[in-house]
Amino acid sequence: MTIDFKGQVAIVTGAGGGLGRQHALALAARGAKVLVNDLGGARDGSGGSVRAADAVVAEIRAAGGEALANGASVTDFVAVQAMVKQAVDAWGRVDILVNNAGILRDKSFAKMELADFELVVDVHLMGAVHCSKAVWALMNEQKYGRIVMTTSSSGLYGNFGQSNYGAAKMALVGLMQTLSIEGAKNDIRVNCLAPTAATRMTEGLMPEAVLAALKPEAVVPAMLVLASKDAPTRTILCAGAGTFEAAHITMTQGVWLGTDALTPERLAERLSDVTNRTGETVPQSGSAQGGNEIAKAMENAAPR
Repeated sequence: MTIDFKGQVAIVTGAGGGLGRQHALALAARGAKVLVNDLGGARDGSGGSVRAADAVVAEIRAAGGEALANGASVTDFVAVQAMVKQAVDAWGRVDILVNNAGILRDKSFAKMELADFELVVDVHLMGAVHCSKAVWALMNEQKYGRIVMTTSSSGLYGNFGQSNYGAAKMALVGLMQTLSIEGAKNDIRVNCLAPTAATRMTEGLMPEAVLAALKPEAVVPAMLVLASKDAPTRTILCAGAGTFEAAHITMTQGVWLGTDALTPERLAERLSDVTNRTGETVPQSGSAQGGNEIAKAMENAAPR
């Protein structure tokens, strides 16, 4: 099976460099018409220029592909709506959205200014919300869509100095979970990609030998699968240095302990049983938690 995107239109945000650039080039190489979005700011989100997006568009066109540049900030919903209109006016549809735009404002939580927390959440989370909202009606109408959110191991598992980034990245998983449910009836598949890649965002954080192994190109296959016609949905794919993993939000079987005055003490005593991962499940919706709790309560309430 060959993955191709002939006749499809893709929007990739933050595609002026690093991982986003590789995403845009790979989609174009496999036949997609690509709108290359990039604010062109610094790693911390300051400044802006459309030059980076223009350069990627030039690369795609030089290779025989079709591409357009866009310099909208994903934090500006009106500009994002205009970006989607730009793609639709040129090509008539949008099949794929890769929410890749992001910034870093790393500091320990004790030293972090709230403005730096809010800005990172605004770019990563609200940026993805704005872009997804701007294509949502269109994808529902055409009964087809593929949305890839860029999450991170910093959100899934934590990382010192990245409380803002981690919170935003984990929030994208929650957004993906619900949008995949709501989009299912119209074949809108929504997934998350957790990349480990050496880009401008990771400069100075890793040794040179490690950075060399973590080429952004090595992450791209996971994005192509998540954006393809045969993509899964509600999947968190992790990728780096040629290795691919999946992350899951799981729930343990749990233990019924009742609701009387001594329940807190019983819970403390049996916490290891509650957290025991034997037989854990991957719930298909939030109702699974309540269903498990009610089932155990009814089971223990039944006469014996």
